[in-house]
Amino acid sequence: MGDTDVRVGPDPLTFDQVAAVARDGAKVALTDEALKLIGESRAHIEELSARPTPVYGVSTGFGALATRHIAPEKRAQLQLNIVRSHAAGSGPEVEREVVRALMLLRLRTLATGRTGVQPATAKTLAALLNAGITPQVFEYGSLGCSGDLAPLAHVALALIGEGSVRDAGGELKPAAVALAAAGIEPVTLGAKEGLALLNGTDGMLGMLVLAIGDLHRLLTAADVAAAMTVEALLGTDRVFAADLQELRPHPGQATSAANLRALLADSEIMESHRGPDCTRVQDAYSLRCAPQVNGAARDTLAHAELVAGRELASAVDNPVVLPDGRVESNGNFHGAPVAYVLDFLAVPAADVASMSERRTDRMLDKGRSSGLPAFLADDPGVDSGHMIAQYTQAGIVSELKRLAVPASADSIPSSAMQEDHVSMGWNAARKLRKAVDGLTQVLAVEILTAARALDLRTPLRPGPATAAVVARLREVVPPPGPDRYLAPEIAATTELVRDGALVAAAEAVTGPLS
Repeated sequence: MGDTDVRVGPDPLTFDQVAAVARDGAKVALTDEALKLIGESRAHIEELSARPTPVYGVSTGFGALATRHIAPEKRAQLQLNIVRSHAAGSGPEVEREVVRALMLLRLRTLATGRTGVQPATAKTLAALLNAGITPQVFEYGSLGCSGDLAPLAHVALALIGEGSVRDAGGELKPAAVALAAAGIEPVTLGAKEGLALLNGTDGMLGMLVLAIGDLHRLLTAADVAAAMTVEALLGTDRVFAADLQELRPHPGQATSAANLRALLADSEIMESHRGPDCTRVQDAYSLRCAPQVNGAARDTLAHAELVAGRELASAVDNPVVLPDGRVESNGNFHGAPVAYVLDFLAVPAADVASMSERRTDRMLDKGRSSGLPAFLADDPGVDSGHMIAQYTQAGIVSELKRLAVPASADSIPSSAMQEDHVSMGWNAARKLRKAVDGLTQVLAVEILTAARALDLRTPLRPGPATAAVVARLREVVPPPGPDRYLAPEIAATTELVRDGALVAAAEAVTGPLS
């Protein structure tokens, strides 16, 4: 394996390692310690399987059928049946990065030696990742309890050479064909392995980890957007002073205010209205309170990161093989801890976007924009400027508010009331991904609009940091002029927000922003 490969063992994976495998195609390698632990726990399972006494998941049925003792000659069929029957997903296909994150996190749990799988099973899962083979997983099928069952079952189905996968080039193929082309032998499942491959929070956790990384970038972009708009609207930066922020010592607020101070430093536009002639007593909340809102979002994100870190250190399966050889049933598969923070993050995503939309609207309103033309139009009345870009923001923000309604407050019983309370964590994760995408687009419209407004303040020049953002944007979006096809400009700006290019342009001046 290469130096950049992710080594998977009993220790927790990092957020960056998850993203590297899920998004960047990094390869994985099981550590020697992992293979040793897997082998030891498998020996316990083999010994228990030979006993006449029923052991849940080893020699019994599952869920509401756990009371049935399964004869030895039917146990191989039992493992096949649980995978085939649970691969019952439906709806749109789940994104490649989500499936790869799910596969990696299940592999890491197998590597703890707490699940009782065969070493060959873990090695085959690693081989699928390294070959770029991605099982076809579907939107619906997990209630976030007893694991992300259907999504994980579709991965397990590929391990046994059944179902559909996408190869490294993205082509949809039968799993058996793709595995054969990659030189990978399908797994023959032994006792307990069906359960071990299905009982995990890996899907919802993978989506949480990816969203945390995205939101770190977006909240910095939100500060960039706010700074540009404060500048464009001739707002004041006095409210961002460190001594004022220290009166309310929330760490995220302090970070956001520090970003705003750095971004607005040395601005000719800001200096132009600092004198005694300035009649601006205080700005509207969407400008003045940006550190409070963006900062609270950061603090929420910090809590979610804490929970995700704990889950990355977990070994989630039922039953589990303990170090002393006992195999015990448990409830660690319940997704509530992850589900709650997935829902929690959707709230600040909606609120940060809502504040961004309000700032955009102020720049377009001639009565509130401190001298800018109506809708930033070249010839108001003949041209509409950015009028409808704000409509687009408003439509997205309305959707984000709906996505902020928690999924984890719901529960629908399943498995003949054996599984009578579920977390809906997978659903919370799916809607958070949509919220992250929506926030990206809303911030892009604000930055696009603020850049136009700053250009219209010529000959006054913005600060070096915000000027660098405008310059980077102008590489793909022309300066102000008569109306033109606006959707491609919004899309291009969205990509620059998504990949961090605009924040990087500001940081080239300010140094690292937080």
